[in-house]
Amino acid sequence: MGVKSVSIRIEEAMLQKLGYVADYEGRSINSHILCLIRDDVKKFEKEHGIISGDIDASENVKPPRK
Repeated sequence: MGVKSVSIRIEEAMLQKLGYVADYEGRSINSHILCLIRDDVKKFEKEHGIISGDIDASENVKPPRK
């Protein structure tokens, strides 16, 4: 499993707030974002089941609206 880079667009004010929270938690912004992503995936898997196997990025995995 390799490490990939992702670019995001974010308003400057939101980035500053994110930096504040990350600093408060003793993390870099990058580390803090990774924690947020991990928490979100854990929450999703708890509600919908474990995501396993190879995920085909060409498939739309978004569930239909409830």
